[in-house]
Amino acid sequence: MGISRKDRFILRSLASRLADIASLPVQKEKAQMWERLNKLEPVKPMVWINEVPWHEMNVDEGLTLQCRDEFCRKVEQYLLETLYQWKHLRGDMVIEPKIYCPKVIRDTGFGIKEESDIVRIDSNNPIVSRHFHPQIEDEDDIEKIKDPEVIYDEETTELIYQSMCEIFDRILPVEKRGVPGFWFAPWDDLVTWWGVENLMMDLVERPDFVHKVIDRLVGAHLYRLDQYEKLGLLSLNNGPVRVGSGGYGYTDELPKPGYDPAHIRSIDLWGCATAQIFVAVSPQMHEEFAVKYEKRWLDRFGLSYYGCCEPLHRKMDMLRRNIHNLRKVSMNYRVNVDEAVEAVGRDYVFSYKPNPAILAEAVWDVDKARAELENVLKKTKAKGCMVEVIMKDISTVNYEPNRLWEWAEMASELTEEYS
Repeated sequence: MGISRKDRFILRSLASRLADIASLPVQKEKAQMWERLNKLEPVKPMVWINEVPWHEMNVDEGLTLQCRDEFCRKVEQYLLETLYQWKHLRGDMVIEPKIYCPKVIRDTGFGIKEESDIVRIDSNNPIVSRHFHPQIEDEDDIEKIKDPEVIYDEETTELIYQSMCEIFDRILPVEKRGVPGFWFAPWDDLVTWWGVENLMMDLVERPDFVHKVIDRLVGAHLYRLDQYEKLGLLSLNNGPVRVGSGGYGYTDELPKPGYDPAHIRSIDLWGCATAQIFVAVSPQMHEEFAVKYEKRWLDRFGLSYYGCCEPLHRKMDMLRRNIHNLRKVSMNYRVNVDEAVEAVGRDYVFSYKPNPAILAEAVWDVDKARAELENVLKKTKAKGCMVEVIMKDISTVNYEPNRLWEWAEMASELTEEYS
């Protein structure tokens, strides 16, 4: 890979700034706090911001890419966004004194690709509205779901790694990294292949058919996981890696005994699962059609995170029954907080998701955002809950990035009061 002197200079300059931040004592302090949270030990509610509308964040051209080479631009974007988040959206983020070279991995997919009509309201925003074209309508269609074949491009990985080592020499160490965990949401795929209305009706009218489809897709996911493990393509996620839809995975409970860094097993990792489309179904149906199948996946991992946008305050019993390694549970803004704190108690991390829509209102009101968050923090503290506050799914801030800056500052100050 031929990297120009200018591109190299740009990346080294940004990396030097990142290395200085990574060397600050606060990084270890924050990492230890996340570890205590994940061990269910008393610690202040931890704050992290994710899924940022970066297309609305560029202030004074601070996120404008300068590199010419396409590979360098991707690395530059990562560095710029990390530095930006540290400056404006810090919360309790942690920056490591290293940079990762992702292994080049491909797979052949599950055999079905989404077919949909798309409506956009902002050409710069990746968030769109979609109407899905059904592709799973009868039992013959189950054969469309294929077992993915995983391919590791070791040669290209090595070329990229050597280039990164040369670029960041004596600034940041470069480490090859495989897949640090998976987003396991088979129902997210199925709803795009099935159609929302058709799927909801079939849960009632054709339950046996639904069971056959989800069983087939989960089997394909497990087939792919086996390949990642056999090929040595897994990487640990017990550090500053997002777990599920929540915060960092810092823990000293992983990896498990028998750990071999050359062949990391799924049992050495956090796992996650979610069935967001089941937001409106009963706990009984959620357990029958989702959790019973997700359990097959989660049993392969050392610790688990469950949930995303589906309110789970009235579904904790099914999670307790089925997921033996559950540690963190998503509790989004739709939950009844009084019921949620009783259901979660001190047994799991209460992974709270504030409503990101407050950042998109016509008039920004930080005091309203503070009152909403404080209501949750008061109730979780009263029950001794271990809490992380994850602001995510931020589709827009109405092109006023200061809204998110102010939310981050407010959340950091408020959670200190509830430590």
